[in-house]
Amino acid sequence: MPGNGAAPRHMPESSPGLFFVDAFAGCGGLSLGLMRAGWRGLLAIESDPFAFETLSENLLRPDGRFSFAWPSSIEEKAWDIRDLISRRSTELDDLSDQVDLLAGGPPCQGFSHAGRRDPRDSRNRLFEAYLDLVERLQPRLVLLENVTGFRHDFRAPGRRRVRNFAATLEEGLREDYEVETAILRADDYGVPQARPRFFLVGARREGRSEPLLQSFFADLESAVPDFLAERNLPRRPTARGAISDLEVRRNGTVRSPDSPGFRAIRYRRPNNRYQWVMRDGHKGPPPDVRLARHRSHIAARLAALIATSRKLGHPVTIPAEVRAAHGLRKATVRVLASRRPAPTITSLPDDLIHYSERRILTVRETARLQSFPDWFAFKGNYTTGGPLRRRQVPRFTQVANAVPPLLAEQLGLRLLSLLPHPTSPSKVPDDRTTHLFYRIPVHPEVLPELPNPRIIDSHHLPAPRRT
Repeated sequence: MPGNGAAPRHMPESSPGLFFVDAFAGCGGLSLGLMRAGWRGLLAIESDPFAFETLSENLLRPDGRFSFAWPSSIEEKAWDIRDLISRRSTELDDLSDQVDLLAGGPPCQGFSHAGRRDPRDSRNRLFEAYLDLVERLQPRLVLLENVTGFRHDFRAPGRRRVRNFAATLEEGLREDYEVETAILRADDYGVPQARPRFFLVGARREGRSEPLLQSFFADLESAVPDFLAERNLPRRPTARGAISDLEVRRNGTVRSPDSPGFRAIRYRRPNNRYQWVMRDGHKGPPPDVRLARHRSHIAARLAALIATSRKLGHPVTIPAEVRAAHGLRKATVRVLASRRPAPTITSLPDDLIHYSERRILTVRETARLQSFPDWFAFKGNYTTGGPLRRRQVPRFTQVANAVPPLLAEQLGLRLLSLLPHPTSPSKVPDDRTTHLFYRIPVHPEVLPELPNPRIIDSHHLPAPRRT
């Protein structure tokens, strides 16, 4: 039970369930998935005001579908984890008897292969604060996500080799925790994005001699087909299958509701199973569909890159000679392949070009590729640049940094199976508070206007079921 004034604010103390704290919570993708699996949010730690505003709008409203309990002794605001530990150490210690899971992932820019991998980057040391939080909260389980570079040693020119952070983190945990790690690809779990990420799970030993996590990742993988089938989701959705209902040529445009002078995608209807499930009961147009304002010569260049990519069989990145011919200095420019999962979403919107329209993607399209439902609205600036890139997390970056909610839910269900819980994790209640997406049967009679899905994507709708 909570002690010393740390009672949850939005639920009675007798509420069943297991509680988690999300450190480095970002916009809330990991938290959303865990909540949909049946976990109860207690506290979210995120330092960026834009990302925290997004999390607050979607997951902290008392009248929303989901809401963190949030201890009354800790201010509900954007907290730097180091400031929180320094200024609210007593309050955090008071939570140590009610945290079942500490989840999160320290910012990855310092050790991502997509960045400069500077061992002196101050963001690299944030994982030490994560270990400090583990020591204070004594969670029964820990979950950490990061880029694959997290487990690779640094080789800075002219400097000694720096040991990788994953090994250091495991060493810090192993005295008290059984630990297992794996590299997971999001497209193996129903997410339309080939996104490899490092995951670490830990279980506090508590005098236990038998292993608890030995088959964790194998069990996680074996549960995928049933998980997706229960939610009427395709096994391997493609980029086009995720966002074809957001094509401008099908929908047209309207004035952007949140950005004067910009156009936005008009929305009509979903075209296939994945899109219908991502609607998740949302009524009206999805948010964050503002289009970029490309000058004519930029649009022409994008059209040429799309054509070249098709001719070359959709390489992962545009070849150097093609980039040079178009005067492009960026090495990470990629064109979506319509019938494959998207490559890893990055924080720079001009890194990724639409598969058929001469433009970059909208925030909503990147969110679809990350498996965020359409009701989940992002806040703050759309983009930022210059020195502000190190201090702000705009909408595109929030999406790119998030754990895909669909993968997070599957991790949450597997973690629930490790602990006693009022509800059997193998039979999560069929209601709208514990699932990532409603179990709405997708029948032709439910969607009378839906065109033949075979024209739209290779993943067609199932035949009507008899009930």
